[in-house]
Amino acid sequence: MNARNWWLMISVGLGIMLNPLNSSMVAVAIPRLQHVFGLEFTVVSWIIFSFYIGSAVAQPVMGRASDIFGRRRIFLAGLVIVFAASLLAPWSPGFGGLVVLRIIQSIGTSMVVAVGMAIIRVNITDRQASALSLLSMFTSGAAAAGPFIGGVLIHVWGWSSIFYINLPFVMASFLLAWRTIPQDKPSAALLPKPSLRQWMSRMDVPGILLFTVGLVAVLAQMLSAKSSGHVSLFNVIIGLSGFILLAVFVRHELRTAMPFIPLRTFAGYPGLIRVNVEFMLVNLLFYSVFFGLPSYLQLVRKVSEFHTGLLMLSLGLCSLAVSPIAGRWINASGPRPAQAGSAILMTIGSLWIVMLNPASPVISIILVLAAFGISNGLNNVAMQAALFNHSPKEIIGVTSGLFSTSRYFGTILSSLLIGIIMGDQFSFSGFRLLGMILTVIALCLLFISRRRSRKTKDSHHSLDDR
Repeated sequence: MNARNWWLMISVGLGIMLNPLNSSMVAVAIPRLQHVFGLEFTVVSWIIFSFYIGSAVAQPVMGRASDIFGRRRIFLAGLVIVFAASLLAPWSPGFGGLVVLRIIQSIGTSMVVAVGMAIIRVNITDRQASALSLLSMFTSGAAAAGPFIGGVLIHVWGWSSIFYINLPFVMASFLLAWRTIPQDKPSAALLPKPSLRQWMSRMDVPGILLFTVGLVAVLAQMLSAKSSGHVSLFNVIIGLSGFILLAVFVRHELRTAMPFIPLRTFAGYPGLIRVNVEFMLVNLLFYSVFFGLPSYLQLVRKVSEFHTGLLMLSLGLCSLAVSPIAGRWINASGPRPAQAGSAILMTIGSLWIVMLNPASPVISIILVLAAFGISNGLNNVAMQAALFNHSPKEIIGVTSGLFSTSRYFGTILSSLLIGIIMGDQFSFSGFRLLGMILTVIALCLLFISRRRSRKTKDSHHSLDDR
């Protein structure tokens, strides 16, 4: 691999790491933001919701947009947007403005992620698997180190530093990308350029709007009802409007020729639906701990941001360490044993949360983080392998996109679950209740995994008998 390709990988890697870095650093910032802006926990939760809703919508949209405007152009524009949002966020006059800039930041990072892998696949043909694994190290490393980096920055320089830290990475990625990413060659299939109506149809703009507005309305109704302690007529109207918009969205997606989420395609592949539902649930479990435990440490046990980030680092390191081992195990035995092992670990970790108390030793926290970190490392590989097993090759691009969307759904649901349980203030009793709910979900996953393992064995036995 020549020097130019190495620089190309570094430029793309520095860009795509911005999404997991910014989504993970905020886990440690929630208590500080709650104190600075004087807000209830449910309101501050929107700093998480906004980023993941923006990413869930923007990534598949920007993947399509790159076919029209070119991958290089989308990548560079995304970096400019991240730079602007990160520079302006600390100067926001209020929390609402901060959430808006957080959404803009998520769109910018999603533009970079949506085309980053494609740029590498198109421009690097020699040792492509090694190139993709290197990019995976950028994203996994950023996600693993995010809480630690965020904890150190907030402890030393305050919450605004988790936005400013993006600036040197963005500038380095932009300068390298400007020099190393080749200009996109025009595709005959895209000529002549589509009209505005054709572009909106190809992007499925109506579907995107229905999905986004409907989802935000439902989330807002649920959180506001919990925060206020009663359900007002206005909340009911907002919630019903959200559900109606989501129902209209489903109807629209089933009818349109180029849907934002291809529901009709997946209706013919029940195995794919199961994989995506399971992936959503494992991310609901993982991110409930990922976002809930830092708040528990800081607000209940009064641990500093620095030491919280240091503890959270064990979760990411366990996940990184087990990933290569999981790959070899799954190659030899298939994804099901790894998924069962992951479900067992998440069940044990959830039960351990239930047994925690404010005086529990630090090793107890580390054991919970290790259980969920190892399970996450197993799931990252096992669920991807399960997706490949159930997905026809001709639609693998579409299924991979929906797979990422399932991750975001799980993350959004985890934030919603924490917000509903905690209400206006994070408490020890609420954290214990969260552990009980997570235990039930983990047991359901374990039951599903065991049942499907038996079905697989039974099918093998029936084939042997023949």
